[in-house]
Parts: sequence; C-alpha cells; structure tokens
Amino acid sequence: PPRSTPKPSSAASDVYKRQFMINISNKPFDLKSLNDLILNQTPIKLADDVILKIESCRSYLDSKIGSSEAAIYGINTGFGALYNVKITVSNLIKLQENLVRSHACGAGAFVPQPIIKLMLLLKIKALCYGHSGVQLKTVQRLVDFYNCDILPVVYTQGSLGASGDLAPLAHIALSIIGEGEVWYMGRQQATSKVLKEKGWSPISLQSKEGLALLNGTQFMSAYALHCLLTSYKVSYLSDLIAALSLEAFNGRLEPFDRLVHSVRPHKGQIITAERISKFLEGSLLMREKKNHVQDPYSFRCIPQVHGASKDTLEFVRQTVLTEINSVTDNPNIFVEEDVIISGGNFHGQPLAFALDYLKIAMAELGSISERRTFQLISGLRGLPSFLVDKPGLNSGLMIPQYTAASIVSANKQLATPASVDSIVSSNGQEDHVSMGANAATQAVQIVENVEQILAIELINASQALFFRSHKTAPFLEKFITAFREAVPKVTKDRIFHKDLQKSLEFLKSLTLENELFLEDQTD
Repeated sequence: PPRSTPKPSSAASDVYKRQFMINISNKPFDLKSLNDLILNQTPIKLADDVILKIESCRSYLDSKIGSSEAAIYGINTGFGALYNVKITVSNLIKLQENLVRSHACGAGAFVPQPIIKLMLLLKIKALCYGHSGVQLKTVQRLVDFYNCDILPVVYTQGSLGASGDLAPLAHIALSIIGEGEVWYMGRQQATSKVLKEKGWSPISLQSKEGLALLNGTQFMSAYALHCLLTSYKVSYLSDLIAALSLEAFNGRLEPFDRLVHSVRPHKGQIITAERISKFLEGSLLMREKKNHVQDPYSFRCIPQVHGASKDTLEFVRQTVLTEINSVTDNPNIFVEEDVIISGGNFHGQPLAFALDYLKIAMAELGSISERRTFQLISGLRGLPSFLVDKPGLNSGLMIPQYTAASIVSANKQLATPASVDSIVSSNGQEDHVSMGANAATQAVQIVENVEQILAIELINASQALFFRSHKTAPFLEKFITAFREAVPKVTKDRIFHKDLQKSLEFLKSLTLENELFLEDQTD
C-alpha cells in the first residue's frame, strides 16, 4: 500500500494479524460472496486501488476549495433548504460536525446489530469508489469498527428514504467523531469510552465528509440485503414444508409434472415444480391410489404461487446488487472530468419499490402456507379433525391455525406499499421522498412472520403424517425425523406455544448450503 496509508490502531491489531482478510475493492459485490462474508465474519481491508481513489478524490477536493470561491452544495453551503447560505472556509469543519449532530435524531426501536454491521460494510463500499471526497482515515475508521464489532447504536425511525437515510446514518457518523453510543462487547457503551479503551482519537471531519457519511441509502440497502438473503432460505423452506404437507394431505403429484410448466415457463414456477418433485422422489404415499381428482389451490398451485415469489426475489436481487455497488451520496466528485455535480443518487425510490415488492412476495408465501395448515386440520382425507385422537376432549392443533391466520392478516397490513406515500420536508426543498426506510423495517417483520407461519405448518404436516400408513419420501423422512426430536407427536393437549417456539428455532437453526437458497438468482 502507499506510504500514506494509515495503519490500523494497535488495539485492533489482533484482527489484522489474521491470515485471511477480504479486500474491499471496486469489484462489485455479489450475493454469494456477501453471504460468505456474513456467515464467516471475515475481516476486511481496503484494496490498494481503492486507497488511491479515495486519496486522489480528497486531494482534488482540497485543491478545488482552495482555488475557487464558487458555491458548491454541501461543501461550502448549508444543506437542504439552506443550500443558498454560503459558509466561510474557517467554518467548513464546524459545518460538517453540526450536520452530524443535528441529523442524529433517530427514534423508535434499535436497529438489529447484524443490520448495523451491514450498514457499515455498505457505507465502506460506497465510499471506496472515490467520488465522495472523504479522508482515507475516515473510511479506515469504519473498517476498524466493522472488524472489531464496534457497532454504532442506530434507531429504526427517522429516514424518509430520500436525501439519503439521513437520521440513521447520522448515528453512524456520530461514532466517527467520538460521540453517541455503540454496541461493543455485548453492551451499549459511550463511543468516547470505547475509543479511549482502543487508543483511538475521534476523526475530525473535513469539508464534505459529514454529507458523504449521511447521504446514502445504506439503511435501506442493509435491510434489503438482510431480507433478501433470509428470503432465499425461507423460499427453500416453503417448498420443503409444502412437500411435506402435500404428502400428509395425500395430494396428487401431476400438478408438478414438467409438461405442465413447459407450456407456461416462468423461471420460478419451473424451479419450484422441479424442486418439489425431487423432494418427493421414492415416496410411497405419492404412489397410493387417489380417490380425488384435484387438490385445493394451496396444494395444486404451489409451483405457480411459490414460483412467482421466486421471480420477485430475482427482481429484488438485481435492484439490491445495483444499489450496493453504487455511489449514493451527494454531490458526486468526478476527478478525471474535473467537475463536482449535485444530483439525486441518494433517492431511495428503486429500493422502496423493491422492498415493497419483496413484502408482497413473502407475505404470499405465508398466506398460502396458512391455507395448507387449514386444510390439514379440517378432518379431510382420512385425517382426524385438528389432527388429534379424541377431538372434542382434545382441541389438538385447532388454535395454532388461529395464530397463523392472525400473523397472515398482520402481514397483509404490513405489505401495503410504503412507496406510494410521500411527505414534504426541508421547507419544500425535499418535496418528494420514497419512504423506502419504512418499507425496509416492514419487510424484515414480514420475513420473520413468514418463518413463524411456516413453523406452524411444519408442526401440522409432521402431526398429520403420523396418521398415514406409509412413510414419506426418503429425503423428507430424514428431515421430519430430525424435526420430531424437537417437536414430538401430539397425543393430548399441551401448551402449544412451546411447540411453536421449538419449531421456529428448528427452522432458524438450519444452515443450508449456499446453492440451496441462492440458486434462484443464478442466470
């Protein structure tokens, strides 16, 4: 690296002595590498080419400010509606610090720490393109925070999803200047205390830096990335549990025949039909003679419904990958072209649409899952009512379906598009916003809700299979055997809340191979 590269502090040296680190370069992130990075908690470092770009851009900006008195938005002017107020050179540093402090007004619940860590990673990536004018040591401090799991305390409420995720990112920036609070060593602590413990000095923000840190879509992007990666797993589990329910309901296999899907070749539909057919290979239950000609839509149309959600994930994937490999602050500095342009790359409309679409797609996986649960407990096809012996004396699995129905209804409310709303801010200067941040927090709720709905369906499918004379397919049999160690057969009424918890924990504990839940995004 160039001689000017700042060395990591000695307090972080244990991290940097590790043999393997991931270079953050100008090469675009892809989902698999990001997933591996998250799962393995691999430390990161700035690539040489990135260091040169960051330093070159900062030098250019310093030269530009020193040689010109022209007003440059956010660099020597006020912000938002105060864009016409010129700031003297002597106050440029104070301007950036005031910006950070005044915008750190988040409210609501804490952002989950894994998402905060993603925010750090994505902000580092955006600054690495060399169009933001930040100091190298500012980016390096973000890297140190990421590697040492020093995570700024950020709140879920405050972003309008335009002009960047201002309030959430301001809480990230606060930690850079040694203020606010961070999560460290399992507890919430004053940033100043942690910096002192590490032997680090607060960063003195130079011109443009506060704006570069605050402008950007990293709150929305981090939520979107987290939801997307989880959604691939949920999509896979939806297919797996649906196959079990199909077996338990004595359903028909013909709707999954490749000929059906060859004449309506939506990619997700084909993947779903092929996957479930593979799950059901060797099933004696599927070979049984059927007394019914058709199954309800929640079984017969699994490929079409689950497949549509898969196709939605593909759209979301493309949007998210474009966003996290982009420069989203303002103004943008183009060194080679010798120009600084104030634009609108901070506007979250693309992410807002994608997150709303994701919300709808995942809510539908929960909706059709609940319908399969309803069919399983309805006393049809040789199954006892509510899947228990002596129904009446025992309520059996009557009320878990109520719980699933309640969650499905909540998802319908959460899935209402946030992006159709807007509200004027900054005295009319910011007169159209995306509300993508609201879509982001709603999306994570929906994805978590769908996991619980699937956990309820799994309990019902497992219980229903106890009443069948044949075993299910070999692959599914292994899965259900492992599950029954956590949730055994229901022989009489018990506290089913515990079963719901254990079923959800079982699903969350599953570590799937990457290709199982990322295969849907391959070309």
